[in-house]
Amino acid sequence: MGSAKIIRLERRMSRQPFVRRVPSFTWYFANPRFRAYMMREATCLLVALYCALLLAALAAIASGERANWENFLAGQQSWGWVLFHSLALLFFCVFQTFPWFRLAPKAMPISLGEIKIPARGIVLAHYIGWVTISALVLWLVGVF
Repeated sequence: MGSAKIIRLERRMSRQPFVRRVPSFTWYFANPRFRAYMMREATCLLVALYCALLLAALAAIASGERANWENFLAGQQSWGWVLFHSLALLFFCVFQTFPWFRLAPKAMPISLGEIKIPARGIVLAHYIGWVTISALVLWLVGVF
């Protein structure tokens, strides 16, 4: 008897099936937030390329021949690779760093006793820390 009820329910439900429209491949173009999300997700392609580049560097080092490592470094100093690294850095900064800093006050609200630090203060502290650490690294490698 219990199985008969289930069959009747299935029959009743199957009379009006739910038909979901399958979106096209470009569904994310409909909304600017979706486009920004997909651009942030596209950074995984750059990470994959950098992993392959790291493996190539490790292979050059593992060969044990100094010429292989010097050829790898010379290849990285070509205008194409320099342009690629510059654009990748810009892409990462725009689509990863800035949204992450804007998200920080929501992920990490700070209060000192009863006083809640405003969101602008938290974001500004992140930018100041970023610039300070970047300047320190650049100083350590001899740029300044």
